[in-house]
Amino acid sequence: MKQKYLILKNDEKTKLIIREFAELDKEMFSFLCEETFDDESVTSAISIGQDALIATLRTKNLFPIGIYAKEIAAAVTKMYESGNDQSVELVFDDHELIKKEQEEPAVEDDIEDEVVEIDELLEEDPPIPDYNDKKEIENITYSLKIDNESASSEDDD
Repeated sequence: MKQKYLILKNDEKTKLIIREFAELDKEMFSFLCEETFDDESVTSAISIGQDALIATLRTKNLFPIGIYAKEIAAAVTKMYESGNDQSVELVFDDHELIKKEQEEPAVEDDIEDEVVEIDELLEEDPPIPDYNDKKEIENITYSLKIDNESASSEDDD
């Protein structure tokens, strides 16, 4: 699915407007939502950092995924820092994102290439107890007391 975000300023240049569109039909974008933000909250979030700006721009209705949110935040930051009030249009394609993720194999660098000898694997660190000795089993202490007399089936008859 393709998504389009239109970032613009209102006519008075005092508010930031982000409109979200999605390609529901082939080559035809449908309007999904519009969010308006005060310039003061956006400029203060920009001064704090990208994560704060993303948190400010995400709302209940407008919640792009992390990769898209970073690009939207970068476009908003560029718009405010340059003083350029021209609208910005960002188009994202989920299919390209999935292809890109599949092309990049996940390689773990932390894997240790330690050679372990087969004899080391077979060594028994603590010896396995021999349960053939019934005396050890009979001498096991329980935290609960078992009443052997009432468990008898002879008493039930």
